[in-house]
Amino acid sequence: MADRKLRVLLLFGGRSSEHSVSCVTASGVMHAIDRERFDVIPVGITRNGGWTLLDKDPEGWALDSGQLPEIASVDHPVQLSPEPNKTSLQAFGGSKISEISEIDVVFPLLHGPFGEDGSIQGMLETAGVPYVGSGIAASAMGMDKHFMKVVFEGAGFNVGPYEVISNKQWLRDSDAALARCDRLEYPLFVKPARAGSSVGITKVDVPSDLRAAVEVARVEDPKVIVEQGIVGREIECGVLEGRGSSPARASLPGEIAVADNGHTFYDFEAKYVDGTAAQLSCPAVLSEEATAEIRELAVKAFDSLDAEGLSRVDFFYTPEGQWIINEINTMPGFTPSSMYPQMWDKTGIDYRELINELIALATERNVGLR
Repeated sequence: MADRKLRVLLLFGGRSSEHSVSCVTASGVMHAIDRERFDVIPVGITRNGGWTLLDKDPEGWALDSGQLPEIASVDHPVQLSPEPNKTSLQAFGGSKISEISEIDVVFPLLHGPFGEDGSIQGMLETAGVPYVGSGIAASAMGMDKHFMKVVFEGAGFNVGPYEVISNKQWLRDSDAALARCDRLEYPLFVKPARAGSSVGITKVDVPSDLRAAVEVARVEDPKVIVEQGIVGREIECGVLEGRGSSPARASLPGEIAVADNGHTFYDFEAKYVDGTAAQLSCPAVLSEEATAEIRELAVKAFDSLDAEGLSRVDFFYTPEGQWIINEINTMPGFTPSSMYPQMWDKTGIDYRELINELIALATERNVGLR
């Protein structure tokens, strides 16, 4: 490997509803990654799970005039092929199989189920190839808003009131499932338990709208979480794993404020389509004490999940000065304009350097139990 560049497989698209968001993320990384240091191999995953080798030009995956990009077909099918001392990318052409190159590290720019939830991480562990981001368990817990909250409660965090409605509970007795939510104060936020980018989320102001909101969430995930609305500022903090045995690092915090122009919360349209819907500010205007506290809490959340690589941790900051943890995202939005890179840029690590650091962290970690 000393006589060549490090080969980085960028894996994006995927089977989740966040397919297009993943493509936009990949465009940003392909624009910024240091081509003098890394040999970039872009591989897309279609919505039905097919893997295809793609062109290295990032323009086709950018968010252009509100059109969300899509990996529609498998024109150049590929697969990872693990061997005793290496993992190669192989291409299929008719009845022939040919090796493209040995892969040194995978950057899985995948959001949502079948990518961010431990699925791809398990496959990469089995293949024996290093990859950016958290391992199987942390990815799975970080994707599931229910188990994530259980971990945070066990670690001593303040967690807002919530109820979980499993698929069997809903099918067996939906009225009883809804009745359990009577203890929660409105407004409520009804969410798919294992989805991201605010897909399938409904803000519910009155009990008569709750059933319909659960059905909307169930389109994305049969497991649904119902959260009590929290009065407070939405403050986020980026976490970056430390090198070797060094502790994780926390960025300066950022804040999201949703404009009053038709968006009642930070939904998918506000995040990715309507550029005027939300104001992202970093660093957030906080006291020195509050800034230090959220940075400490973000690292604690990262460590409580045994996360690796990168994470964005989201909190509510109440008028009483209390921090209530909302969630952790183990593969946060990673375009240059996303909050995670923005927070690190304000902290002193720019986008290209952040990509370099994440790849370095991945290559220094062992695959398997650690």
